[in-house]
Amino acid sequence: MIGLAVKEAGARRRRLAGSLTAVFLGVAFLTGTLVLGDTLATSMDGYFVRAYAGTDAVVRNATSVTDRPGRQRAMIDGALVERVRRVPGVAVAEPVIEGTGQLVGRDGRPVAARGPRRAGNWPVDQALNPYRIVSGRAPAASDEVVVNKAAADDGGLRVGDRTTVLTPAPVPVTVVGIAKFGDLDAFGGATYTGFTLEGARRHLAQGADRISSVAVRAEPGVSDEELARRVRAVLPPGTEAVTGAALAEEGVSQVNEQFLSAFRTGILAFGGVALLVAAFSIHNSFSIQMAQRSRQSALLRAIGATRGQVLALVGLEALAVGVVATLAGLAGGYGVAALLKTLFSGVGLGLPAQGLVFTARTALVAAAVGVGVTALAVLVPVLRASRVAPLAALRESAAERPAPRASETRALVGLALGAVAAGAVVWGRLAEALPVAAAGAAMCLVVMVVLAPVAAGPAARLLGLPAARLRGAGGRLARRNATANPRRTAGAATALMIGIGVVTLLTVLVGSVRASMEQQVTGSFRGDLVVDAGGGFGGFSPELAGRVAALPQVRAAAGIGGGDVRLGRTGTQVTVADPAAAGAVLDLDVREGRLGGFAVSRDVADEHGWRVGTRVPVTFADGTREELPVTAIYASPGMAGDYLMPRGTWNAHNPPALDRMVLVDLRDGADAASAKATIDRVARPYGAPQVRDRDAFLDAQTADMNAFLTVIYVMLALAILIALLGIANTLAQSIHERTRELGLLRAVGAARGQVRAMVRWESVIVALFGTAGGVGLGLFLGWGLAGAGFGAFAAPPVQITVIALVGAVAGVLAAIRPARRAAAINPLTAIAAP
Repeated sequence: MIGLAVKEAGARRRRLAGSLTAVFLGVAFLTGTLVLGDTLATSMDGYFVRAYAGTDAVVRNATSVTDRPGRQRAMIDGALVERVRRVPGVAVAEPVIEGTGQLVGRDGRPVAARGPRRAGNWPVDQALNPYRIVSGRAPAASDEVVVNKAAADDGGLRVGDRTTVLTPAPVPVTVVGIAKFGDLDAFGGATYTGFTLEGARRHLAQGADRISSVAVRAEPGVSDEELARRVRAVLPPGTEAVTGAALAEEGVSQVNEQFLSAFRTGILAFGGVALLVAAFSIHNSFSIQMAQRSRQSALLRAIGATRGQVLALVGLEALAVGVVATLAGLAGGYGVAALLKTLFSGVGLGLPAQGLVFTARTALVAAAVGVGVTALAVLVPVLRASRVAPLAALRESAAERPAPRASETRALVGLALGAVAAGAVVWGRLAEALPVAAAGAAMCLVVMVVLAPVAAGPAARLLGLPAARLRGAGGRLARRNATANPRRTAGAATALMIGIGVVTLLTVLVGSVRASMEQQVTGSFRGDLVVDAGGGFGGFSPELAGRVAALPQVRAAAGIGGGDVRLGRTGTQVTVADPAAAGAVLDLDVREGRLGGFAVSRDVADEHGWRVGTRVPVTFADGTREELPVTAIYASPGMAGDYLMPRGTWNAHNPPALDRMVLVDLRDGADAASAKATIDRVARPYGAPQVRDRDAFLDAQTADMNAFLTVIYVMLALAILIALLGIANTLAQSIHERTRELGLLRAVGAARGQVRAMVRWESVIVALFGTAGGVGLGLFLGWGLAGAGFGAFAAPPVQITVIALVGAVAGVLAAIRPARRAAAINPLTAIAAP
């Protein structure tokens, strides 16, 4: 049987090429996403391990008010440094002061960063310093700084240049050194500015003898655990000593929980979509082949082969397809990973610059999935073919048996499941229960697979009606061929339906997010301009809001900042602003109380059972715990968020919060263009933040989302490509099956062009069925998920139209090669074919 399987695979290599290609592309994409995820994980591990490689222990505040990466902690007493230095086993103990420092580039704007804009004191002990100077020297005066190479390159800065660091107050400095983080230009996407200890104390700690932590290096022979235990014994309450290894592990864990895990899951989902589409293509291809080989299988049975041996023969073919395509896909996956990495960087979503990481786990997972998906995809066609009786299969008409229609049982089960799935989506939307809507969406995919053969016949008749009426005999035959075998039509269309459906769904979700943001802005902001610090981790001094408010064209201006506190046991982000100023530019729709103190949204108040006067326990970064009374409850959180805290309350426990924006309401009759230019001049010393009107502000907020959507489109294009290859493969194999029919058509006078038109229109009908089903499903699921998750639904008409047109045009492209092959058939040879 092995020899026969090899001969059969060789003889049918052209027909197996489509299945090989589908598996290859699916495995390559899965491998690429696994490699990219492993690369990012390894990079994160390397960053944190390198950051604390020479640090044996760190003394810090024990209280953290956030669960996000880079947990915010209050400063500790600088006198602890001398106490730690006296601990036996301590070789070096250095104070560490960390804060926010936005480096201003040569163009007068803060250097762009995809991570924190860090500033601190330059460590003297080289073992405690993960940076190494590659140009210049270490800072020696309080107005001298070292900057990381990536920031220097992005800002166009060189050694000797004068620039400014916003801390948030503008600090004039001289760049005296450029450093690398180990052998990398930056720690992730962060910028780094290193002052002297005195400079960091003056500019980051406001001159107080307060430090962020104490970095400790052990004497030879003292382990990090032992050192931390000894240091811990001399610390006052509220502080803690942890090992450098524990800090590295903590950093990796936080990044994994907050970002990396979701990123890897997301890109793996796209790999799964590609493999699912490939599975449908393989399934359809082998279904056709099994129907065509029924007489051959029957002949083997007639001469003594058992049913198991026949199954083994086809199984070996499928295994060969899976193994060969998977091995090729593993190699191709490396290229896919490099392409995805370049793509992310090209749209501004930069990933670490280190080389790609290909692990044994990736190879094993991709190989197992590739071979397993192939085996599962061919299982049903093989079992179905094996049930045909040998004598029935040997008859002349065996290969021309009418295609089985979808059973009533399938239709009834599909409709029942569809009702449940659609009901879950609708209920999740109305109740704003996202998990319920998501479960219903997953069920809808199953329903689509079940009902596709039921719907294929009627849909093909309807979609093929224009071709039948306008394209003559070729159009009528195309319509008949598409409806003659609903299972085959459904199998080819379902793969495209999945790809188009996912693209439509994600397009709707992004459009809905934008609509939700627009509702928040237009529903609460009644001003005209926004001074915007931009995305990421930036901000500017709260002084700017006061200077803008003093301009004659401005009626009111409010600075909006933010920070982290702990409400009960939960880390929470709060908006920090002057309540009176915020109330002048935001329509918060206050339902209870008056703005002036700690205020919360109605949704939060209802969730916790709070009312005006309720005292809410709040823990600040300095470890202080206060019970703040709720002074107002508002119904329109919009740009204010769910928690609004007065600046005075915040500043009593933290450094002044940076403003991420200033909301500006102009006086009646003020010229918006002139006011914008004036505000722009006022804002220039504060890092030149962007001054935008409402529309420009919304565009800026969704810019990253649009860039990510571009990446999604490119990744899903592969799934659609696999689906189109499946349609082309289905047409090619059906042409082989209909060789005699095509020869007879040519013999009775059909021209080559008519045969090409017939195949082309059949492909278009199948593609339209897949596209229409995918767009419809995507819109419905988008309506349910967007309504449940964002409270808004928006289907961008231009993008949806383009998606539909792409599906239709793709049908024409998929038919080019099969149509040419059909038209090239010799009539006499075809009629004489067995």
